[in-house]
Amino acid sequence: MDSQSADTLTKHEQILRYIETLKLGSRISVRKIAKNMEVSEGTAYRAIKEAENQGLVSTKERIGTVRVEKKLRQNIDKLTFAEVVNMVDGQVLGGSRGLHKTLHKFVIGAMEQDAMMRYIEAGSLLIVGNRNRAHICALEQGAGVLITGGFDTSSEVKQLADKLELPIISSSYDTFTIASMINRAIYDRLIKKKIMLVEDILASGASLYALKANSTLKDWQRLSEDTGYSRFPVVDEWNRIIGVVTSKDMVGAGSLQTVEKLMTRSPLTVTPQTSVASAAHMMVWEGIELLPVVDTNRKMVGVLNRSDVLKAMQYIQKQPQNGETFEDLIWSGLEEVRDDKGALQFHGIITPQMTNHLGTVSEGVLTTLMTQAAYRIVQEHKKGDLVMDNMSTYFLKPLQIDSKIEIRPTIIEVSRKFGKIDVEIYHAGALVSKAMLTAQVI
Repeated sequence: MDSQSADTLTKHEQILRYIETLKLGSRISVRKIAKNMEVSEGTAYRAIKEAENQGLVSTKERIGTVRVEKKLRQNIDKLTFAEVVNMVDGQVLGGSRGLHKTLHKFVIGAMEQDAMMRYIEAGSLLIVGNRNRAHICALEQGAGVLITGGFDTSSEVKQLADKLELPIISSSYDTFTIASMINRAIYDRLIKKKIMLVEDILASGASLYALKANSTLKDWQRLSEDTGYSRFPVVDEWNRIIGVVTSKDMVGAGSLQTVEKLMTRSPLTVTPQTSVASAAHMMVWEGIELLPVVDTNRKMVGVLNRSDVLKAMQYIQKQPQNGETFEDLIWSGLEEVRDDKGALQFHGIITPQMTNHLGTVSEGVLTTLMTQAAYRIVQEHKKGDLVMDNMSTYFLKPLQIDSKIEIRPTIIEVSRKFGKIDVEIYHAGALVSKAMLTAQVI
């Protein structure tokens, strides 16, 4: 199962494989692909679009579709100039060949030119008004230029941008709005960067072990002895997942009995783009030890077992936080304290960001606070993460802006795989909200 022969691949997959073999920089056209692969132009067009989604090719203005190097997910925090153009509804005045280049920082040109140049370096973006001399200096430093206020620039600047292949962009937005939009986009990418996906933990080039529908008990025993595993996906002749078989399924089976009659049909699967947390939740919730990983055609590309997911979850917990989510921001204002008996509590103040249009705290925010308090107290007693099973919430009194609150979580029961927690929120000594949570422990 290490490799697939050409006769088990669809025309669509054969075209994708062909595109992967092309040299970087090769030009690609629908007509050329259709002719070389002996397929219809419609099939060729759909495959090229899929290749573009996968990052194998890129369509560039005045150039066409070109084979490019697939970007690693580690570069997700880098914005391209092309993304900036779309973000600010911009117009490219020159240097369109450099739109695919990435920028690592932006500089606002609200200072004297000499001072400004100290902050500009290759790979940065200068956000400035209609200051032609600043445009030229930035391009010569290897930086792109974004002109605010919808202004144009001189033909000299445009020619220099084309020569250096550095974009010069014009947008009708003001400097503050553009800076806010770019900053938000970079921040969102930092949050996405710390979310680990299934594709990040799949072993590259690892052998894929699977059984066929007509495999027998002897085949299962042989594969189990060779690999040390007892659970295997079952695939058809096209390498599509049709079931999963485990050692429990094989108990009492005859030596010539096929796995087709013993396997669990239509098993749960994940894709390479599924988050590891979602895969863990699925495994815990459904009580399964093995998850096949499939592509868009439901063909197997890998297998996840519980130990893979647990190792990844432990790795995630050790990573530094690069970008804060709204949940992180809500929780950051609370202080951890201990009462006279040493019980864990959390004290804080209701900020304007936590309220709804009536000026009272949002129910969603209160739910988030109680959930986070439950997580924190369980982590004190047991290493691991929680996957929420059920939450019964009671909102007893409204809380307004600047109210001081105390969150008091209490563990009712925590076992190796299960937890039950009671959480109460108090204001001025009165109970205002209460929740009972049950959760699985990963």
